[in-house]
Amino acid sequence: MANVEMTGSEIVIKALLDQGVEVVFGYPGGAVLPIYDEIFKQNKLRHVLVRQEGGAVHAAEGYARSSGKVGCVLVTSGPGATNAVTGLLDAMMDSVPLVCLTGQVPTHLIGNDAFQEADTTGITRPCTKHNYLVKSIEDLPRIMHEAFYVARSGRPGPVVIDLPKDVLMDLGAYTPPTKVKHKSYNPVVKGDTAAIKEAVKMLSKAKKPIIYAGGGVVNSGPGASQLLKQFTQLTGFPITLTLMGLGAYPASDKQFLGMLGMHGTYEANMAMHDCDVMVAIGARFDDRITGRLDAFSPGSKKIHIDIDPSSINKSVAVDLAVIGDVAHVLEDMIKVWRTSQAKVDQKALKNWWKQIDDWRAKDCLAYQQDKKVIKPQLAIQRLYELTKKRKDVYITTEVGQHQMWAAQHFKFEKPNHWMTSGGLGTMGYGLPAAMGVQMAHPDALVVDIAGEASILMNIQEMATLAQYRLPVKVFILNNQYMGMVRQWQELLHGSRYSESYMEALPDFVKLAESFGGVGLRVTDPAKLDDAIMEMIETDNSVILDVAVSPEENCFPMIPSGAAHNEMIFGADVDTENAIAEEGMVLV
Repeated sequence: MANVEMTGSEIVIKALLDQGVEVVFGYPGGAVLPIYDEIFKQNKLRHVLVRQEGGAVHAAEGYARSSGKVGCVLVTSGPGATNAVTGLLDAMMDSVPLVCLTGQVPTHLIGNDAFQEADTTGITRPCTKHNYLVKSIEDLPRIMHEAFYVARSGRPGPVVIDLPKDVLMDLGAYTPPTKVKHKSYNPVVKGDTAAIKEAVKMLSKAKKPIIYAGGGVVNSGPGASQLLKQFTQLTGFPITLTLMGLGAYPASDKQFLGMLGMHGTYEANMAMHDCDVMVAIGARFDDRITGRLDAFSPGSKKIHIDIDPSSINKSVAVDLAVIGDVAHVLEDMIKVWRTSQAKVDQKALKNWWKQIDDWRAKDCLAYQQDKKVIKPQLAIQRLYELTKKRKDVYITTEVGQHQMWAAQHFKFEKPNHWMTSGGLGTMGYGLPAAMGVQMAHPDALVVDIAGEASILMNIQEMATLAQYRLPVKVFILNNQYMGMVRQWQELLHGSRYSESYMEALPDFVKLAESFGGVGLRVTDPAKLDDAIMEMIETDNSVILDVAVSPEENCFPMIPSGAAHNEMIFGADVDTENAIAEEGMVLV
């Protein structure tokens, strides 16, 4: 096809369509009005008008993480771009593929402190995988397509394209792309065969093995999760997942030990501490997983499989690294395991499982539900039980105690159905993320599990739900505190609750109604199920305000700076033996 001359704005829209983009989340402003004019002239690309640019990026994250596609954002220059920064860093920390188009003042005004000018590429350099300032119309087609390649390839991440207004209005040639590559970015996909064989050898000799998998498995695609399940069941090894990895392995399977880390299960953390060989698959050994580094899994040999070479030995020194996409590496590991007829010491593995079952018997997630006040754990469990038979249920969360209770008590059987802010811990993430998920899956049940403090960070996006008739459900665990802040103040700061009590909360029922949605409130445990069912069956956006116990803490917990075998528990857990044997603390 011959080159076609177009304006820069036409090129932007044509490139988005050629990349398969169906929806873009954005907010207009002067610098990007030429793009919005082109959006008006066509009907293939759908635009969702958010109420603040931060919401646009989180919505694109939810869209990307639930669909496996690249999320797309369009914001104006200056404050439009700077409002997007938190979302960009959130996507960077959690490896979410995004392309964010930002407006910029005309090229001849850059550096003159022009109206709504910001050094967008300078500001976003530390919080993006890559960014571009387009200085000429000739570079625009290449950059548009290159950005999508960079965002989705290797370890996914956000890419910014800064678009000066004069470039958007200039005329230039556009050629549809063939195969897009980057001259200096070509991530390794296939793992080294010798390293894979060595990994299989190490694992086959293990007496106390553990598989530790993370969000990289989810990012690799549904095939990676299927291969992870196949490999885990082939070996008979126990497996644990990070917060970002939930759903990569079915939670109902007997080999799954639950989530790992600061609010992970006793059995998962103890198995990690006592194992002799661990294989980390698509996980990055972040501080919420490792606890105190000098006490992290002290007697084990460590194998690390990851597509990002910079993650290797970054936090934890490993004995063997396999660089590559986890789906390709797992496929090869399964082949090598079978062809080499690898044999595990079954007697040792049986003893290992006996020890793990003893840890499981502590029932570390136990709690006592009374008849007067709803415990937050019960609220999550009932939400799970009442939705688990539905075909498609997607959960997003805000950030705080409710996030951890959701991770502990909501069971995920498949990937891409759990969207939470892990690395950055961004309050206000859940509602716009749910909006993006609902756009990607219009017929699905999408629930944002929220806290009353976190939901207020981006509550204005309720208006977006109303405008686009998105039936997102907001499930608030309302304890009238910034719960996790209050918990840390209680445990570490002598119960001095400095600025963590929410003294002026809105009436969430009326608030929902003011945005054209449905508001519900429940305080009685006996009426909880009916309220959840009404929320689920309402064909509209809903805020269900669940009044929960204000003083409840999220346990178990590894205190900051402690080791995996230095967990603390709530009073409802039978930890008598654990305390005596492992030095555990009962709170």
